Amino acid sequence: MKKRIMAAAMSAAMAVSLAACGSSDTGATTAAAGATQETGAAVSSDSSDGKYELALVTDLGTIDDKSFNQGAWEGLKRYADENGKTYKYYQPQEQSTDSYLETIGLAVEGGAKLVVCPGYLFEEPVYLAQEQYPDTYFILLDGEPHNADYSEYKTGEHVMPILYQEDQAGFLAGYAAVKDGMTKLGFMGGMAVPAVIKFGYGFVQGADAAAQELGVQVDVMYNYTGQFAATPEAQTMAAGWYANGTEVIFGCGGAVGNSVMAAAEASGGKKVIGVDVDQSSESDTVITSAMKMLANSVYDGISNYYAGTFPGGKTTTFTAANDGVGLPMETSKFEKFTQEEYDAEYKKLADGEITLTSFSEGNTDPTKDLTLQNTTVTFVE
Repeated sequence: MKKRIMAAAMSAAMAVSLAACGSSDTGATTAAAGATQETGAAVSSDSSDGKYELALVTDLGTIDDKSFNQGAWEGLKRYADENGKTYKYYQPQEQSTDSYLETIGLAVEGGAKLVVCPGYLFEEPVYLAQEQYPDTYFILLDGEPHNADYSEYKTGEHVMPILYQEDQAGFLAGYAAVKDGMTKLGFMGGMAVPAVIKFGYGFVQGADAAAQELGVQVDVMYNYTGQFAATPEAQTMAAGWYANGTEVIFGCGGAVGNSVMAAAEASGGKKVIGVDVDQSSESDTVITSAMKMLANSVYDGISNYYAGTFPGGKTTTFTAANDGVGLPMETSKFEKFTQEEYDAEYKKLADGEITLTSFSEGNTDPTKDLTLQNTTVTFVE
């Protein structure tokens, strides 16, 4: 992960929530300044002492956001239900380091032995919390603990930062799209932060790999919108791509995908690839999603904690080799691409037979980093 060169972009992204705004849930405790507002509790069994040993602190969104909060919650809940552990989620009142840290404190006061923090916006809060709560364990998804100006990265033995090999998930999506018969593709990312860049680079390389196998030429439109919001500008750009022949667009950047879906729905018959979680329920236009297996990684981390093998003090990367990324084949709407083809390509990634090129220092333009044989990328700034 290119930490230093992306510090400014990541800092700017702190002002933007990656989570979609879902409906409110009755299983949260919301942190307010010096007070709490109880809205119920979601537990596997009644807690006789009012303590909940597994906790999730959400991003500003909810646990049904069809993104990081929901994926993390599903993994925590599955483990707790299977093993009779009490659990609860806590929702910050605002998006800020202070609010996130306060909400983590609320979870610890509520008896949490392990707290799950979904998303890179928790990097600084966990950096601070690991010092304040040395007896509490933390799972940090999609980030590594660091101070406010990125000058120090520190991971305590009771902290498990988790990263994902997004380029592998992107590769599978691009490969599947071309194998399914599409040759005019689009990639519309949000802010050019490392995760988004890796998704895009993998997508292009997967498309090219399939194009070489089939002996076809593929064209890819490629853009970063500069934000993680759904905007009229993003929808207009996506609609323009579709009107000019693009068959499918990988909407990779929070609510940017909503803009792409709206454009696809209006264009009729056009297709979308979702990101992070299975977004097939979001729109009939979504044919598959390049997923981070959030639930699996949280479940595994909690299992390790209770087994006494918690991999703290270092970053764990989830890849195809440990079922950390993939496509939701059971809900995908492919016409030609088969489960057998997917399994074969997935195995190649898992076994290390496929090596993917990452972005170079200070660059986010795939045309400057990638050598492609059957694919032409048009980078739109």
